[in-house]
Amino acid sequence: MSKVTVELGEGTMTRLEARSHVWVADEPAEARGTDQGPNPYELLLGSLGACTVLTLRFYAHRKGWPLESVRAEYDFSREYARDCRECQEDGDARLDVIRSRIVIRGRFDDAQRARLTEIAGRCPVHRTLDGGPQMFETVEFEDGNR
Repeated sequence: MSKVTVELGEGTMTRLEARSHVWVADEPAEARGTDQGPNPYELLLGSLGACTVLTLRFYAHRKGWPLESVRAEYDFSREYARDCRECQEDGDARLDVIRSRIVIRGRFDDAQRARLTEIAGRCPVHRTLDGGPQMFETVEFEDGNR
């Protein structure tokens, strides 16, 4: 189980904490932020990338395959969904799209390449995003005078 605590800082900056680690997120200047850290979508893509490259490393290591390095690049966009059967009929339907480019360095045969390609899409964060996690929210209010 993973847990992160996030607190609002000055302006658009937020402070995040997990176990003994502390970092910040912010919006870029063009979004009226102070650009003190990655934005929330960049953090999401970073989580996906870290999970992907580590999953590939662990898998190759377990198999004894000659993995030299892995580099993953991700882009997030919202794109107009033309001819989308599952989209709403409101005329402005957009899809959240994540595109990746994963470069794996090492000497592999065709079967190993095929398996690593499959494993790249099977890291736990990818599977969570792909499956659409169930979200349960609790919102509480505290009196600011206490």
